[in-house]
Amino acid sequence: MLTKLQRWIILAIVSSSLFLITIDMTVLYTALPRLTHDLAATASEKLWIVNAYPLVMAGLLPAFGTLGDRLGYKRLFVAGLVIFGAASAVAAYAPTTHVLIAARVLLAAGAAMMMPATLSIIRVTFANERERSLAIGIWSAIASGGAGVGPLISGLLLEYYEWGSVFLINIPVVLIALGLALSLIPDWRGQTDKRWDWIGSGQIMLGLIALVYAVKEMGRRNGSFEVVLAAAVIGLAAIIIFVRRQNRQAYPLIDFSLFRDLRFSLGALTALVSTFVLTGSELTFTQQFQLVRGFSPLEAGLLTMSLPVASLFSSLFAAWLLPRTNTLTIQSVSLLITGGGLVGFLLAHNAAESVQVGCLLIVGGGIGGAMTAASHAIINNAPLSQAGMAASIEEVSYELGSVIGVAILGSLSAAVYSSSLAVGNLAVPAVVHDSLDEALLIAESLPAAAASSLTKAAQAAFNQAFLTVIAAAAGILFLSGIFISVAARRAKTS
Repeated sequence: MLTKLQRWIILAIVSSSLFLITIDMTVLYTALPRLTHDLAATASEKLWIVNAYPLVMAGLLPAFGTLGDRLGYKRLFVAGLVIFGAASAVAAYAPTTHVLIAARVLLAAGAAMMMPATLSIIRVTFANERERSLAIGIWSAIASGGAGVGPLISGLLLEYYEWGSVFLINIPVVLIALGLALSLIPDWRGQTDKRWDWIGSGQIMLGLIALVYAVKEMGRRNGSFEVVLAAAVIGLAAIIIFVRRQNRQAYPLIDFSLFRDLRFSLGALTALVSTFVLTGSELTFTQQFQLVRGFSPLEAGLLTMSLPVASLFSSLFAAWLLPRTNTLTIQSVSLLITGGGLVGFLLAHNAAESVQVGCLLIVGGGIGGAMTAASHAIINNAPLSQAGMAASIEEVSYELGSVIGVAILGSLSAAVYSSSLAVGNLAVPAVVHDSLDEALLIAESLPAAAASSLTKAAQAAFNQAFLTVIAAAAGILFLSGIFISVAARRAKTS
Protein backbone atom coordinates (compact mmCIF):
# COMPACT_ATOMS: atom_id res chain seq x y z
CA MET A 1 0.00 0.00 0.00
CA LEU A 2 1.49 3.33 -1.06
CA THR A 3 1.68 6.20 1.40
CA LYS A 4 0.27 9.61 0.46
CA LEU A 5 3.78 11.01 0.03
CA GLN A 6 4.77 8.15 -2.28
CA ARG A 7 1.65 8.67 -4.39
CA TRP A 8 2.45 12.33 -4.97
CA ILE A 9 6.13 11.61 -5.67
CA ILE A 10 5.03 9.11 -8.33
CA LEU A 11 2.78 11.82 -9.79
CA ALA A 12 5.82 14.12 -9.93
CA ILE A 13 7.83 11.45 -11.77
CA VAL A 14 5.24 10.81 -14.46
CA SER A 15 4.45 14.53 -14.70
CA SER A 16 8.07 15.46 -15.40
CA SER A 17 8.17 12.89 -18.19
CA LEU A 18 4.84 14.12 -19.54
CA PHE A 19 6.25 17.65 -19.55
CA LEU A 20 9.10 16.54 -21.82
CA ILE A 21 6.71 14.73 -24.14
CA THR A 22 4.41 17.74 -24.52
CA ILE A 23 7.07 20.43 -24.89
CA ASP A 24 8.69 18.40 -27.67
CA MET A 25 5.42 18.82 -29.56
CA THR A 26 5.85 22.61 -29.76
CA VAL A 27 9.46 23.36 -28.75
CA LEU A 28 10.45 23.53 -32.43
CA TYR A 29 7.87 26.22 -33.22
CA THR A 30 10.13 29.05 -32.06
CA ALA A 31 13.27 27.32 -33.34
CA LEU A 32 11.78 26.61 -36.76
CA PRO A 33 12.88 29.81 -38.54
CA ARG A 34 16.52 29.36 -37.45
CA LEU A 35 16.46 25.60 -38.01
CA THR A 36 14.96 26.07 -41.48
CA HIS A 37 17.68 28.55 -42.32
CA ASP A 38 20.58 26.46 -40.95
CA LEU A 39 19.50 23.15 -42.54
CA ALA A 40 18.04 24.78 -45.68
CA ALA A 41 14.78 22.90 -45.08
CA THR A 42 12.07 23.08 -47.73
CA ALA A 43 8.43 23.81 -46.87
CA SER A 44 7.64 20.11 -47.17
CA GLU A 45 10.57 19.07 -44.95
CA LYS A 46 9.57 21.69 -42.39
CA LEU A 47 6.06 20.24 -42.21
CA TRP A 48 7.39 16.71 -41.65
CA ILE A 49 9.90 17.89 -39.02
CA VAL A 50 6.92 19.20 -37.04
CA ASN A 51 4.45 16.43 -37.92
CA ALA A 52 6.64 13.30 -37.66
CA TYR A 53 6.51 13.43 -33.86
CA PRO A 54 2.74 13.58 -33.21
CA LEU A 55 1.93 11.47 -36.27
CA VAL A 56 4.05 8.48 -35.27
CA MET A 57 2.85 8.87 -31.68
CA ALA A 58 -0.78 8.68 -32.78
CA GLY A 59 -0.04 5.51 -34.74
CA LEU A 60 1.83 3.78 -31.92
CA LEU A 61 -0.25 4.86 -28.92
CA PRO A 62 -3.04 2.27 -29.29
CA ALA A 63 -0.47 -0.54 -29.48
CA PHE A 64 1.58 0.68 -26.53
CA GLY A 65 -1.50 1.46 -24.42
CA THR A 66 -2.63 -2.15 -24.78
CA LEU A 67 0.93 -3.43 -24.34
CA GLY A 68 1.06 -1.58 -21.02
CA ASP A 69 -2.07 -3.42 -19.89
CA ARG A 70 -0.31 -6.67 -20.81
CA LEU A 71 3.28 -6.16 -19.60
CA GLY A 72 2.76 -3.63 -16.84
CA TYR A 73 2.91 0.16 -16.98
CA LYS A 74 6.24 0.56 -15.16
CA ARG A 75 8.17 -1.57 -17.67
CA LEU A 76 6.81 0.34 -20.64
CA PHE A 77 7.35 3.71 -18.95
CA VAL A 78 11.00 2.96 -18.14
CA ALA A 79 11.72 1.61 -21.64
CA GLY A 80 10.15 4.73 -23.13
CA LEU A 81 12.35 6.98 -21.01
CA VAL A 82 15.50 5.25 -22.28
CA ILE A 83 14.48 5.53 -25.96
CA PHE A 84 13.37 9.15 -25.52
CA GLY A 85 16.69 10.15 -23.97
CA ALA A 86 18.74 8.46 -26.72
CA ALA A 87 16.63 10.03 -29.48
CA SER A 88 17.04 13.48 -27.90
CA ALA A 89 20.83 13.19 -28.25
CA VAL A 90 20.52 12.21 -31.93
CA ALA A 91 18.12 15.08 -32.68
CA ALA A 92 20.36 17.64 -30.96
CA TYR A 93 23.26 16.93 -33.31
CA ALA A 94 21.32 16.12 -36.50
CA PRO A 95 23.39 17.32 -39.48
CA THR A 96 20.53 17.16 -42.02
CA THR A 97 16.75 17.44 -42.11
CA HIS A 98 16.44 13.71 -42.85
CA VAL A 99 18.40 12.75 -39.73
CA LEU A 100 16.29 15.18 -37.70
CA ILE A 101 13.05 13.69 -39.02
CA ALA A 102 14.33 10.18 -38.21
CA ALA A 103 15.24 11.30 -34.68
CA ARG A 104 11.78 12.82 -34.27
CA VAL A 105 10.29 9.44 -35.23
CA LEU A 106 12.41 7.74 -32.55
CA LEU A 107 11.39 10.40 -30.02
CA ALA A 108 7.77 9.64 -30.88
CA ALA A 109 8.29 5.93 -30.25
CA GLY A 110 9.68 6.62 -26.77
CA ALA A 111 6.92 9.12 -26.03
CA ALA A 112 4.23 6.68 -27.22
CA MET A 113 5.54 4.11 -24.73
CA MET A 114 5.51 6.60 -21.85
CA MET A 115 2.41 8.67 -22.42
CA PRO A 116 -0.42 6.15 -21.87
CA ALA A 117 1.61 4.68 -19.01
CA THR A 118 1.58 8.07 -17.22
CA LEU A 119 -2.23 8.18 -17.05
CA SER A 120 -2.49 4.46 -16.30
CA ILE A 121 -0.02 4.80 -13.42
CA ILE A 122 -2.14 7.66 -12.06
CA ARG A 123 -5.28 5.53 -12.38
CA VAL A 124 -3.83 2.59 -10.42
CA THR A 125 -1.96 4.81 -7.91
CA PHE A 126 -4.85 7.05 -6.82
CA ALA A 127 -7.82 5.01 -5.61
CA ASN A 128 -9.58 7.96 -3.96
CA GLU A 129 -11.78 9.74 -6.51
CA ARG A 130 -11.09 13.27 -5.24
CA GLU A 131 -7.33 12.63 -5.15
CA ARG A 132 -7.51 11.11 -8.63
CA SER A 133 -9.46 14.11 -9.98
CA LEU A 134 -6.80 16.47 -8.61
CA ALA A 135 -4.00 14.27 -10.00
CA ILE A 136 -5.65 14.21 -13.43
CA GLY A 137 -6.11 17.98 -13.21
CA ILE A 138 -2.37 18.40 -12.57
CA TRP A 139 -1.65 15.97 -15.42
CA SER A 140 -3.90 17.97 -17.77
CA ALA A 141 -2.35 21.27 -16.68
CA ILE A 142 1.08 19.91 -17.55
CA ALA A 143 -0.17 18.42 -20.83
CA SER A 144 -1.63 21.72 -22.02
CA GLY A 145 0.92 23.91 -20.25
CA GLY A 146 3.87 21.92 -21.59
CA ALA A 147 2.72 22.40 -25.16
CA GLY A 148 2.23 26.11 -24.46
CA VAL A 149 5.55 26.66 -22.69
CA GLY A 150 7.56 24.88 -25.40
CA PRO A 151 8.06 28.04 -27.51
CA LEU A 152 9.24 30.00 -24.44
CA ILE A 153 11.83 27.37 -23.46
CA SER A 154 13.00 27.28 -27.06
CA GLY A 155 13.21 31.08 -27.16
CA LEU A 156 15.29 31.22 -23.97
CA LEU A 157 17.73 28.60 -25.24
CA LEU A 158 18.06 30.20 -28.68
CA GLU A 159 19.17 33.47 -27.09
CA TYR A 160 22.42 31.77 -26.10
CA TYR A 161 22.74 28.39 -27.86
CA GLU A 162 22.16 26.63 -31.17
CA TRP A 163 18.80 25.07 -32.04
CA GLY A 164 20.01 21.58 -30.98
CA SER A 165 19.88 22.73 -27.36
CA VAL A 166 16.08 22.38 -27.38
CA PHE A 167 16.62 18.60 -27.42
CA LEU A 168 19.65 18.41 -25.11
CA ILE A 169 17.62 19.73 -22.16
CA ASN A 170 15.62 16.48 -22.20
CA ILE A 171 18.57 14.31 -21.17
CA PRO A 172 19.14 15.36 -17.51
CA VAL A 173 15.38 15.20 -16.81
CA VAL A 174 15.23 11.71 -18.34
CA LEU A 175 18.13 10.50 -16.18
CA ILE A 176 16.58 11.82 -12.94
CA ALA A 177 13.10 10.47 -13.78
CA LEU A 178 14.60 7.10 -14.73
CA GLY A 179 16.35 6.69 -11.39
CA LEU A 180 13.27 7.65 -9.38
CA ALA A 181 10.92 5.50 -11.50
CA LEU A 182 13.04 2.38 -11.02
CA SER A 183 13.06 2.80 -7.24
CA LEU A 184 9.58 4.14 -6.44
CA ILE A 185 6.95 3.05 -9.00
CA PRO A 186 5.45 -0.36 -8.06
CA ASP A 187 5.99 -3.12 -10.62
CA TRP A 188 2.36 -3.85 -11.54
CA ARG A 189 2.62 -6.96 -13.70
CA GLY A 190 -0.40 -6.47 -15.92
CA GLN A 191 -2.51 -9.04 -17.70
CA THR A 192 -0.19 -11.38 -19.57
CA ASP A 193 -3.08 -13.13 -21.36
CA LYS A 194 -3.66 -10.04 -23.50
CA ARG A 195 -2.18 -10.18 -27.00
CA TRP A 196 -0.36 -7.34 -28.71
CA ASP A 197 -1.77 -6.57 -32.16
CA TRP A 198 1.24 -5.12 -34.00
CA ILE A 199 -0.52 -5.56 -37.35
CA GLY A 200 -3.32 -3.25 -36.23
CA SER A 201 -0.77 -0.67 -35.12
CA GLY A 202 0.76 -0.69 -38.59
CA GLN A 203 -2.65 -0.32 -40.21
CA ILE A 204 -3.64 2.76 -38.23
CA MET A 205 -0.21 4.37 -38.71
CA LEU A 206 -0.41 3.81 -42.47
CA GLY A 207 -3.90 5.30 -42.51
CA LEU A 208 -2.90 8.40 -40.57
CA ILE A 209 0.29 9.04 -42.57
CA ALA A 210 -1.55 8.66 -45.89
CA LEU A 211 -4.35 11.04 -44.85
CA VAL A 212 -1.94 13.67 -43.52
CA TYR A 213 0.07 13.39 -46.74
CA ALA A 214 -3.13 13.94 -48.73
CA VAL A 215 -3.89 17.10 -46.75
CA LYS A 216 -0.32 18.35 -47.16
CA GLU A 217 -0.34 17.72 -50.91
CA MET A 218 -3.71 19.48 -51.21
CA GLY A 219 -2.31 22.65 -49.62
CA ARG A 220 0.93 22.58 -51.65
CA ARG A 221 1.48 24.92 -54.57
CA ASN A 222 0.83 22.94 -57.77
CA GLY A 223 -0.19 19.92 -55.72
CA SER A 224 -1.22 16.83 -57.69
CA PHE A 225 -4.91 15.87 -57.57
CA GLU A 226 -3.99 12.28 -58.44
CA VAL A 227 -1.57 12.07 -55.50
CA VAL A 228 -4.16 13.57 -53.15
CA LEU A 229 -6.80 11.08 -54.31
CA ALA A 230 -4.46 8.07 -54.07
CA ALA A 231 -3.21 9.02 -50.60
CA ALA A 232 -6.76 9.67 -49.35
CA VAL A 233 -8.01 6.33 -50.68
CA ILE A 234 -5.08 4.45 -49.13
CA GLY A 235 -5.55 6.24 -45.80
CA LEU A 236 -9.30 5.66 -45.60
CA ALA A 237 -8.95 2.03 -46.68
CA ALA A 238 -6.28 1.36 -44.02
CA ILE A 239 -8.40 2.92 -41.27
CA ILE A 240 -11.56 1.03 -42.35
CA ILE A 241 -9.59 -2.25 -42.35
CA PHE A 242 -8.19 -1.34 -38.93
CA VAL A 243 -11.64 -0.70 -37.45
CA ARG A 244 -13.07 -3.93 -38.89
CA ARG A 245 -10.08 -5.90 -37.62
CA GLN A 246 -10.41 -4.43 -34.12
CA ASN A 247 -14.10 -5.34 -33.95
CA ARG A 248 -13.15 -9.00 -34.60
CA GLN A 249 -10.26 -9.16 -32.12
CA ALA A 250 -10.65 -10.74 -28.67
CA TYR A 251 -8.10 -8.22 -27.33
CA PRO A 252 -8.32 -5.15 -29.59
CA LEU A 253 -5.96 -2.19 -29.52
CA ILE A 254 -9.05 0.01 -29.37
CA ASP A 255 -12.31 -1.31 -27.97
CA PHE A 256 -14.79 0.78 -29.94
CA SER A 257 -17.59 -0.24 -27.57
CA LEU A 258 -16.11 2.31 -25.14
CA PHE A 259 -17.40 5.06 -27.45
CA ARG A 260 -20.99 3.98 -26.75
CA ASP A 261 -20.65 5.94 -23.53
CA LEU A 262 -21.52 9.54 -24.48
CA ARG A 263 -19.22 11.02 -21.82
CA PHE A 264 -16.30 8.98 -23.11
CA SER A 265 -16.84 9.79 -26.79
CA LEU A 266 -17.42 13.52 -26.22
CA GLY A 267 -14.34 13.57 -23.99
CA ALA A 268 -12.31 12.20 -26.90
CA LEU A 269 -13.83 14.81 -29.24
CA THR A 270 -12.97 17.62 -26.81
CA ALA A 271 -9.39 16.38 -26.47
CA LEU A 272 -9.00 16.26 -30.26
CA VAL A 273 -10.46 19.73 -30.87
CA SER A 274 -8.45 21.29 -28.03
CA THR A 275 -5.08 20.16 -29.35
CA PHE A 276 -6.16 20.80 -32.95
CA VAL A 277 -6.55 24.46 -32.08
CA LEU A 278 -3.66 24.71 -29.60
CA THR A 279 -0.93 23.26 -31.81
CA GLY A 280 -2.24 24.44 -35.17
CA SER A 281 -2.75 28.06 -34.13
CA GLU A 282 0.30 28.25 -31.84
CA LEU A 283 2.57 27.28 -34.75
CA THR A 284 1.07 30.16 -36.73
CA PHE A 285 1.37 32.55 -33.77
CA THR A 286 5.09 31.94 -33.26
CA GLN A 287 5.84 32.26 -36.99
CA GLN A 288 3.86 35.49 -37.28
CA PHE A 289 5.48 37.04 -34.21
CA GLN A 290 8.99 36.33 -35.51
CA LEU A 291 8.85 36.50 -39.30
CA VAL A 292 6.29 39.28 -39.72
CA ARG A 293 6.50 41.39 -36.58
CA GLY A 294 10.23 40.96 -36.11
CA PHE A 295 10.27 39.64 -32.54
CA SER A 296 13.18 37.53 -31.33
CA PRO A 297 12.56 33.86 -30.44
CA LEU A 298 12.55 34.83 -26.74
CA GLU A 299 10.08 37.68 -27.26
CA ALA A 300 7.79 35.40 -29.30
CA GLY A 301 8.00 32.77 -26.55
CA LEU A 302 7.14 35.32 -23.87
CA LEU A 303 4.09 36.49 -25.81
CA THR A 304 2.75 32.94 -26.13
CA MET A 305 3.57 32.22 -22.46
CA SER A 306 0.14 33.58 -21.56
CA LEU A 307 -1.37 30.38 -22.99
CA PRO A 308 0.21 27.88 -20.55
CA VAL A 309 -0.06 30.25 -17.58
CA ALA A 310 -3.82 30.60 -18.02
CA SER A 311 -4.12 26.90 -18.84
CA LEU A 312 -2.39 25.92 -15.60
CA PHE A 313 -4.81 27.82 -13.40
CA SER A 314 -7.92 26.88 -15.35
CA SER A 315 -6.91 23.19 -15.30
CA LEU A 316 -6.61 23.22 -11.52
CA PHE A 317 -9.91 25.11 -11.19
CA ALA A 318 -11.61 22.61 -13.52
CA ALA A 319 -10.18 19.72 -11.47
CA TRP A 320 -11.76 21.25 -8.33
CA LEU A 321 -15.04 21.85 -10.16
CA LEU A 322 -15.38 18.44 -11.85
CA PRO A 323 -16.69 16.44 -8.85
CA ARG A 324 -19.24 19.20 -8.27
CA THR A 325 -20.76 19.73 -11.72
CA ASN A 326 -21.45 18.14 -15.11
CA THR A 327 -18.32 17.24 -17.09
CA LEU A 328 -19.98 17.92 -20.44
CA THR A 329 -20.94 21.43 -19.35
CA ILE A 330 -17.31 22.24 -18.53
CA GLN A 331 -16.20 20.86 -21.91
CA SER A 332 -18.77 22.87 -23.87
CA VAL A 333 -18.24 26.15 -22.00
CA SER A 334 -14.45 25.81 -22.17
CA LEU A 335 -14.47 25.36 -25.95
CA LEU A 336 -16.77 28.37 -26.39
CA ILE A 337 -14.51 30.49 -24.16
CA THR A 338 -11.48 29.45 -26.24
CA GLY A 339 -13.29 30.43 -29.43
CA GLY A 340 -14.19 33.80 -27.91
CA GLY A 341 -10.53 34.41 -27.06
CA LEU A 342 -9.48 33.72 -30.65
CA VAL A 343 -12.16 36.06 -32.00
CA GLY A 344 -10.87 38.72 -29.61
CA PHE A 345 -7.33 38.20 -30.89
CA LEU A 346 -8.60 38.39 -34.47
CA LEU A 347 -10.26 41.75 -33.79
CA ALA A 348 -7.20 43.02 -31.88
CA HIS A 349 -4.46 41.75 -34.20
CA ASN A 350 -3.24 45.33 -34.78
CA ALA A 351 -3.70 46.41 -31.15
CA ALA A 352 -1.05 46.73 -28.43
CA GLU A 353 0.69 43.58 -27.22
CA SER A 354 -1.02 43.87 -23.82
CA VAL A 355 -4.45 43.53 -25.45
CA GLN A 356 -3.30 40.54 -27.49
CA VAL A 357 -1.85 38.88 -24.38
CA GLY A 358 -5.22 39.36 -22.68
CA CYS A 359 -6.93 37.51 -25.55
CA LEU A 360 -4.35 34.71 -25.36
CA LEU A 361 -5.02 34.39 -21.62
CA ILE A 362 -8.68 33.72 -22.46
CA VAL A 363 -7.64 31.14 -25.08
CA GLY A 364 -5.31 29.38 -22.63
CA GLY A 365 -7.94 29.39 -19.89
CA GLY A 366 -10.48 27.74 -22.16
CA ILE A 367 -8.01 25.13 -23.41
CA GLY A 368 -6.95 24.17 -19.88
CA GLY A 369 -10.51 23.64 -18.74
CA ALA A 370 -11.44 21.67 -21.85
CA MET A 371 -8.44 19.32 -21.65
CA THR A 372 -8.92 18.63 -17.95
CA ALA A 373 -12.60 17.82 -18.40
CA ALA A 374 -11.78 15.64 -21.42
CA SER A 375 -9.14 13.65 -19.52
CA HIS A 376 -11.51 13.17 -16.59
CA ALA A 377 -14.34 12.00 -18.87
CA ILE A 378 -12.18 9.47 -20.70
CA ILE A 379 -10.21 7.93 -17.86
CA ASN A 380 -13.15 7.74 -15.41
CA ASN A 381 -15.64 6.22 -17.86
CA ALA A 382 -13.60 3.14 -18.78
CA PRO A 383 -13.15 -0.08 -16.74
CA LEU A 384 -10.00 -0.29 -14.60
CA SER A 385 -8.89 -3.34 -16.60
CA GLN A 386 -8.80 -1.12 -19.70
CA ALA A 387 -6.99 1.82 -18.09
CA GLY A 388 -4.08 1.57 -20.53
CA MET A 389 -6.40 1.41 -23.52
CA ALA A 390 -8.46 4.37 -22.28
CA ALA A 391 -5.28 6.36 -21.69
CA SER A 392 -4.01 5.53 -25.17
CA ILE A 393 -7.34 6.58 -26.72
CA GLU A 394 -7.07 9.88 -24.89
CA GLU A 395 -3.51 10.36 -26.08
CA VAL A 396 -4.45 9.37 -29.64
CA SER A 397 -7.12 12.10 -29.47
CA TYR A 398 -4.51 14.62 -28.34
CA GLU A 399 -1.85 13.56 -30.85
CA LEU A 400 -4.33 13.18 -33.69
CA GLY A 401 -5.63 16.65 -32.89
CA SER A 402 -2.05 17.94 -33.05
CA VAL A 403 -1.37 16.20 -36.37
CA ILE A 404 -4.63 17.36 -37.93
CA GLY A 405 -4.17 20.87 -36.55
CA VAL A 406 -0.70 21.29 -38.02
CA ALA A 407 -1.66 19.55 -41.28
CA ILE A 408 -4.99 21.26 -41.94
CA LEU A 409 -4.31 24.70 -40.49
CA GLY A 410 -0.74 24.59 -41.80
CA SER A 411 -1.96 23.64 -45.28
CA LEU A 412 -4.67 26.31 -45.12
CA SER A 413 -2.02 28.86 -44.17
CA ALA A 414 0.23 27.72 -47.04
CA ALA A 415 -2.62 27.84 -49.57
CA VAL A 416 -3.75 31.35 -48.54
CA TYR A 417 -0.14 32.58 -48.44
CA SER A 418 0.59 31.20 -51.91
CA SER A 419 -2.56 32.67 -53.47
CA SER A 420 -2.13 36.04 -51.70
CA LEU A 421 1.54 36.63 -52.54
CA ALA A 422 1.90 39.28 -55.24
CA VAL A 423 5.52 39.77 -56.36
CA GLY A 424 4.75 42.11 -59.26
CA ASN A 425 7.62 42.41 -61.72
CA LEU A 426 10.23 40.94 -59.39
CA ALA A 427 12.32 38.22 -61.04
CA VAL A 428 12.27 35.62 -58.26
CA PRO A 429 12.07 31.79 -58.18
CA ALA A 430 8.66 30.16 -57.84
CA VAL A 431 9.63 28.72 -54.43
CA VAL A 432 8.90 32.12 -52.84
CA HIS A 433 5.23 31.08 -53.10
CA ASP A 434 5.84 27.95 -50.99
CA SER A 435 6.48 29.60 -47.62
CA LEU A 436 7.53 32.84 -45.96
CA ASP A 437 10.77 31.18 -44.79
CA GLU A 438 11.80 30.40 -48.36
CA ALA A 439 10.84 33.88 -49.54
CA LEU A 440 13.04 35.43 -46.84
CA LEU A 441 15.92 33.12 -47.80
CA ILE A 442 15.64 34.22 -51.44
CA ALA A 443 15.47 37.86 -50.33
CA GLU A 444 18.90 37.52 -48.70
CA SER A 445 20.47 37.07 -52.15
CA LEU A 446 18.65 39.98 -53.87
CA PRO A 447 19.63 43.65 -54.21
CA ALA A 448 18.40 45.83 -51.35
CA ALA A 449 15.36 47.32 -53.13
CA ALA A 450 14.16 43.99 -54.53
CA ALA A 451 14.78 42.26 -51.18
CA SER A 452 12.69 44.87 -49.38
CA SER A 453 9.82 44.54 -51.87
CA LEU A 454 9.79 40.75 -51.68
CA THR A 455 9.98 40.76 -47.88
CA LYS A 456 7.05 43.17 -47.53
CA ALA A 457 4.93 41.26 -50.04
CA ALA A 458 5.67 37.91 -48.39
CA GLN A 459 4.94 39.24 -44.89
CA ALA A 460 1.64 40.76 -46.05
CA ALA A 461 0.63 37.44 -47.63
CA PHE A 462 1.56 35.51 -44.49
CA ASN A 463 -0.40 37.95 -42.34
CA GLN A 464 -3.47 37.27 -44.48
CA ALA A 465 -2.93 33.53 -44.03
CA PHE A 466 -2.50 34.03 -40.27
CA LEU A 467 -5.85 35.81 -39.92
CA THR A 468 -7.58 33.11 -41.99
CA VAL A 469 -6.19 30.35 -39.76
CA ILE A 470 -7.32 32.10 -36.55
CA ALA A 471 -10.83 32.62 -37.97
CA ALA A 472 -11.07 28.97 -39.04
CA ALA A 473 -9.90 27.74 -35.61
CA ALA A 474 -12.46 29.95 -33.84
CA GLY A 475 -15.24 28.61 -36.06
CA ILE A 476 -14.30 24.99 -35.29
CA LEU A 477 -14.33 25.73 -31.55
CA PHE A 478 -17.78 27.34 -31.63
CA LEU A 479 -19.26 24.48 -33.66
CA SER A 480 -17.73 21.87 -31.34
CA GLY A 481 -18.87 23.66 -28.18
CA ILE A 482 -22.44 23.97 -29.48
CA PHE A 483 -22.47 20.33 -30.62
CA ILE A 484 -21.39 19.06 -27.17
CA SER A 485 -23.96 21.28 -25.45
CA VAL A 486 -26.78 19.98 -27.68
CA ALA A 487 -25.66 16.36 -27.26
CA ALA A 488 -25.57 16.74 -23.48
CA ARG A 489 -29.12 18.17 -23.40
CA ARG A 490 -30.47 15.39 -25.62
CA ALA A 491 -28.81 12.78 -23.40
CA LYS A 492 -30.59 14.24 -20.35
CA THR A 493 -34.02 14.16 -22.01
CA SER A 494 -33.66 10.68 -23.57
